[in-house]
Amino acid sequence: MVYTEEAHQQTVESEIITAARKIYDTYYRLHGTTARTPIGVALDEKTHRGQLLFTKAPILLPGECFVSVNQLESEA
Repeated sequence: MVYTEEAHQQTVESEIITAARKIYDTYYRLHGTTARTPIGVALDEKTHRGQLLFTKAPILLPGECFVSVNQLESEA
């Protein structure tokens, strides 16, 4: 198997989306139908810790990435 930067990037993106989806799913399991709809998840690229965002214009810290709700729901 040949290691490529593209394959590594896809793995990282997959891990980030998986971590973001866990945060998103946990929120809906805890809050059910009374939950506000977030716009997405801000996630630290190294630790994969994150939080839901509810504002229209997310502000990210250095080292964070944004995963939109559309990405989370489309890849479920």
